[in-house]
Amino acid sequence: MKFQPDHAEGVNVITRHEPGRVWVGTVCFEGGVVVPWTGTPSPWEAGTFDELSEATFTALLQMKPALVIFGSGNKIKFPKPEWLRGLVQARVGIETMDTAAACRTYNVLASERRSVVAALLPSAPGS
Repeated sequence: MKFQPDHAEGVNVITRHEPGRVWVGTVCFEGGVVVPWTGTPSPWEAGTFDELSEATFTALLQMKPALVIFGSGNKIKFPKPEWLRGLVQARVGIETMDTAAACRTYNVLASERRSVVAALLPSAPGS
C-alpha cells in the first residue's frame, strides 16, 4: 500500500509498505524496522514475533518516545507483558496493531509532531 501523507519538515514519514518491506521517505527497509518521529530509522533486531524480547522493546527507550506503536505483522498479536516492563516503568504508552494500521497511525501522530516511535514487524506475503 502506498501512502501520500502531508509532509512535516524534519519528521519521518512512512510512504509505503508491502509484504516484507516498509519505505520511510525514499528508503526501503526489509524485515523489522524502527521509525522514530525524528532522527534516523533503522532495522529492528527483531524481524519476527518469535525474536521479540524485553530487550528489543526496552531498547526503544533510547529514542525517548511518549508512545510506541507496535506493528505485529498481518494480524494483531500482543507482546508478552514482561516484554513491555521497561516501557511501562518509564511511563511510555504502547499500542499494538497490525503493521498496516501501525503505519497509518504513526504517520498521523508524527505529522502532529508527537514523540512517537513505530516498531514494525513485516507483513507476510499473501495477505
